[in-house]
Amino acid sequence: MVKRKTVRRRAKTFGILNAVEAWIYGEIIMRGSTGSGVIGFFTGEGDIGIGPGETIGGITTYTQPVGAGEISLSDLMMDPGLAIATIATNFKTNLLPMSLAAFTTSITFRVGKRLLRRPLSSINRNLIKPALGAGIRL
Repeated sequence: MVKRKTVRRRAKTFGILNAVEAWIYGEIIMRGSTGSGVIGFFTGEGDIGIGPGETIGGITTYTQPVGAGEISLSDLMMDPGLAIATIATNFKTNLLPMSLAAFTTSITFRVGKRLLRRPLSSINRNLIKPALGAGIRL
């Protein structure tokens, strides 16, 4: 029997709109859980710690978290336990707003791509393909 020729698969193209949609989903999750965006998470300063809480009889107890409003990567390195606890609390608190934002983002991109199919196709064909090649599309 003759061996069949293997079917070559085309390389997947990079979609700019798909990358933007993925970035927006990442922003929604990061803002809901860490309090800052994707870039702020990686570039933010480490200012997390335990600050003064109550003063009882002249003795100050240190129980209040300080700098937990925005968690960054350096915060995770400085005090991982407090940072992860803050992220978990923020995630539970913001679960409904994050899910609503993700749902509306999904619907918006789906409807937008469908309504703008012809203009996007024209931009891909006339601008992006000649300038950036066949591997990138809008």
